[in-house]
Amino acid sequence: MWRSLWRSIDRFSLQHFKYVITELQQIKVVNKQNREAVIDLLQSIVEIVTYGDRQDPLIFECFMECQVLAEFVRVLKISSSSRIEAPLLQYLSIMIQNMDSEHATYYCLSNDYINNIIAHQYNFDAGDLALYYVSFLRAVSSKINRDTLCLLVKVHGDAVVSFPLYSEALKFAQHGEKMIQTAIRALTLNIYNVSDDMVYKFVTTPPASKYFSDLVSSLREQYLHLDALIHSTEEKCSHQKKKDIFMETDKIIDDLYYFKDILSVGEPRLSRVVTQNLLRLLIFPLLLPLLQLENKGSYNISVVTSLYIVSHLLQVVGGKHLINAVAGLLLYHYITSSQGDATNGDIAGSTSDPSALLCSLNDINIKESSGPGAEDAEDVNINYLLEHLNKHTTSNSHFDGTPTKDNMCIERIGIFAYIFSDNHSISLASLFLLLTLAENKDLEHFPASLIGISQSQDLTFTCSQNNCESAFPTVDGSIIVRLLPQILKALLKVLASQPPISPSIQWNIGWFLRKLLLCQGNMLTDDNIHLFNTSYKQSRECLQKELDGCWFDHIPDTIRHELRSCRKGSSTSYFAWQRMVDAVKVFVLHLQLKALIFTGGLLEKPSLKSLSNSDPGKTYSTDISSASFGSEVSLGIRNPL
Repeated sequence: MWRSLWRSIDRFSLQHFKYVITELQQIKVVNKQNREAVIDLLQSIVEIVTYGDRQDPLIFECFMECQVLAEFVRVLKISSSSRIEAPLLQYLSIMIQNMDSEHATYYCLSNDYINNIIAHQYNFDAGDLALYYVSFLRAVSSKINRDTLCLLVKVHGDAVVSFPLYSEALKFAQHGEKMIQTAIRALTLNIYNVSDDMVYKFVTTPPASKYFSDLVSSLREQYLHLDALIHSTEEKCSHQKKKDIFMETDKIIDDLYYFKDILSVGEPRLSRVVTQNLLRLLIFPLLLPLLQLENKGSYNISVVTSLYIVSHLLQVVGGKHLINAVAGLLLYHYITSSQGDATNGDIAGSTSDPSALLCSLNDINIKESSGPGAEDAEDVNINYLLEHLNKHTTSNSHFDGTPTKDNMCIERIGIFAYIFSDNHSISLASLFLLLTLAENKDLEHFPASLIGISQSQDLTFTCSQNNCESAFPTVDGSIIVRLLPQILKALLKVLASQPPISPSIQWNIGWFLRKLLLCQGNMLTDDNIHLFNTSYKQSRECLQKELDGCWFDHIPDTIRHELRSCRKGSSTSYFAWQRMVDAVKVFVLHLQLKALIFTGGLLEKPSLKSLSNSDPGKTYSTDISSASFGSEVSLGIRNPL
């Protein structure tokens, strides 16, 4: 008898649950005096409901009968100055996340309880309330599907007129806290992936569609900041400046992958609104002035950064419409010329209509002028600018003719003018943009044939010369193929320049040469071979100087690592170490290019005893694999190329 009096209360029993609910219902106001007691009640309710959802159906039935969620809403309203919101939202998030049954989830999202909690007027100025609120929103979004989404929206006729979960979440889209931004983006993707037609219509029309233009505007500001960092004169080459640039780049990459995630949903309306905003607010304002050979784009961003931005967008975000819109703009003059030739019968049997690309460019301006953000349409009047661009290119004295089948004199206009710029950074950036386009599988046949390199190419290190030639089909009138000897010469000039350019740039040039040499069939003119031999000799001489350096004994290992595209660092004598590594990197680059030029393939596992081929097909021994301080090492200097 006495033992039963002292028996502990089962805190997960239905009886105790009813007692806790009664205690909460008796709360008339929440203040500093009873705040902790109310928090304990809320915690107990959430723990018992979570247990009951899995173990005891009677508990959840009681939860519904007593309308406990309505009590949560009431507690919010009677606790304006007690700071009860954060723990309440936290416990609700835990409860929603841990609900397993569809029945429980369906009930919690019904009757507007969740919408009322979402729409409650919170004071986010102090504390971590915003973080708890956004976590709650994300927890709710993780439970929505095609059956439950309808419980969170208000519909009039066949249109969604209110969606508090989405609308309130977007208010935090540009929040300074990275965790909050990430949660909001996860929430939006949860909603987009539900595939509800009315919701798609809601998010892609004003005012909700402004979210996408705001995203692009934010991305544009980040690129402006990046350009300012790159061209700042203070601490020009400092370690901190490089660190800041990399940090800014990482932020941008996160945003680009979010755009890619939206496009990956596969909903045409979402893809269209994202693509059009990227083109209208970022890509076209950057490229159109550059194609008129101006030094900067509309946002006062340098040529190199502008080309980098577009290449970055194409690589990470991609998408068929974005790829072909950029291709249509870059090749606008050639497309209009080809369209004229097609009208005159010069391109009989063409498998692609060039007018389709031109129509897609004009269509962007028409849709954007009549769609969301129409007040900003004057920023990029595409029809006018394309007309001006066409007049500019046809009247410029640098342009030598139209790229027809019988005309080998190719125009260096627009993007192709930058390839031959005296500034090697501009030259490499423009070439990288073209190759990024050419390799993209979404590029239409017609612009791909104009560029001259198929997007179905197979760029393997070990392909033979015959295979490489067949892997790069070209068509009459292709631009890069006809300009290829000049492009190769321009790249090799930069590679052989004095004083030598940085190793990272030389490696980028090597990447371009590899692709273009495969397209060319590894054939170089005598002048180009002479340029390469000069550059190769310079790299050997630079490496030879390091044989007397303090990191001499690390050279064999570094060569092995660089041949496997690996890096090795050290904290002692860092600058001497880095100089040695750079010398090895440049030499290895030339070693691989030499193998590609003269044998048609790259070295997979070259022996350290054959690192210096002076004549094609001949190997000269080197003692570098067993080198030690005081020994003489041959790098083939006696038989220079």
